[in-house]
Amino acid sequence: MRRLILSMCIMGLVLGLFSIALAEESQRTALLSDFKGVVEIKSGQTDWIPAKMNMVLKQGDVLRTKKDSWAMLQLDGAAQTATVEIKENSQLQLAEILENKAEATQSTLLDLALGEILIKAKKLHAEKSKFEVKTPTSIVGVRGTTFSVAVEAVE
Repeated sequence: MRRLILSMCIMGLVLGLFSIALAEESQRTALLSDFKGVVEIKSGQTDWIPAKMNMVLKQGDVLRTKKDSWAMLQLDGAAQTATVEIKENSQLQLAEILENKAEATQSTLLDLALGEILIKAKKLHAEKSKFEVKTPTSIVGVRGTTFSVAVEAVE
């Protein structure tokens, strides 16, 4: 009986520590600050829906632009840790946008499946912070700069 109680206490302690570690890392958001033309959003298992001005996107959401269309995202809303311009005929997923307040770090991974984006990222101050863009053939990481990434369709 003592072993059972001891086992349950240890299990409770481990789960408590695990939940504290997870609580330190929180999801960030992106604000759809401007767009033109046909821009659609897919969140989770839902179908594509038309974008709306000032729409808040979260980790896992996908944004796509059609012909003669573009969109502007502000990572972290008004804090604007980065602005991302999504050009026409593009598809971009917010694969990872996390913040660890205890360590004062941020983790950003944008997954560009098709098209072109222009990013203006603020300088990362924490050593463990990262800002990356993934394409079907590579991963680009930066510490803070303006840069463009393009993925062309295979014909």
